[in-house]
Amino acid sequence: MTEAPQFVCAGEALTDMIHQGDEQWVSRVGGSTWNVARALAALGEPTAFAGAISRDRFGDALWAASEAVGLDLRLTQRVDRSPLLAVVEQGEPPRYFFIGDDSADLHFDPDRLPAGWPDALRWAHFGGISLAREPLASKLVTLARQLKTRGVAISYDPNYRNLMDERYTPTLQAMAALADLIKVSDDDLRGLFPGLGLDEALLRLRALNPDAMCLLTRGGQGASLLHGGHRCDARAPAVDVVDTVGAGDASAAGLLHSLARHPGRPLQAHLHAALAAGSAACLQAGATPPQPESMQRLFELLEGEVI
Repeated sequence: MTEAPQFVCAGEALTDMIHQGDEQWVSRVGGSTWNVARALAALGEPTAFAGAISRDRFGDALWAASEAVGLDLRLTQRVDRSPLLAVVEQGEPPRYFFIGDDSADLHFDPDRLPAGWPDALRWAHFGGISLAREPLASKLVTLARQLKTRGVAISYDPNYRNLMDERYTPTLQAMAALADLIKVSDDDLRGLFPGLGLDEALLRLRALNPDAMCLLTRGGQGASLLHGGHRCDARAPAVDVVDTVGAGDASAAGLLHSLARHPGRPLQAHLHAALAAGSAACLQAGATPPQPESMQRLFELLEGEVI
């Protein structure tokens, strides 16, 4: 690949170790920011993943899955460290923990990125547990600030996980203040603002940056897109759900894709693009990027319902 990336997703790529019962486990490639990167690449956007992965078979699987969708790997670093693992003991309600005290992701070094790599960038996406794990988190916040000063638009999805306690608050505030787009789920809001109702939590988040566009997803209940004093709501299209893993990441990618390719669309159409991408991802097992044809069909369906 020689085309300079117009999108970069910086953060973690990891391996989910999912309990299948008895002593059986299955590994699946994943990671919030990496999922967004793959989805953008699958939708035809020149996208790079900036992060570090291990040199073992887990890193090999992440590399191969990236290549399969045409993700630009020139910003991906491979290091001689152990892989980051997310051990999923139980699905619903989720029970999980992370293994990676000195894992590969923490050794990402922005200073080693090739000269001129951000010259063509339009959007940079950050989020996930990478922003809750030092020393990586500080490196990424600094990188986001640097890109913002270059005029690159910033997308941020906190993607709440149980290691984001009160120590995460300064990072939440810093990234939200930088963001042009904040993507958050109802579960994220409950985790980030414990004890608050959904509406109050959303107000608290938006108060950190009133100018940012905000995508709120609510699973099967649909989503809302807010910008300034404008808000639109929509339900997700009915599909035969195979797996909801990665649907939120796909919706973020779908919205970024729409904003980049169709900046003149009304807010409602951008929301439909996000929902179409998220629903298209549900048609396949695992955190599999949405197929462009499926996303377009579902987008047209949603747009037709408005008419």
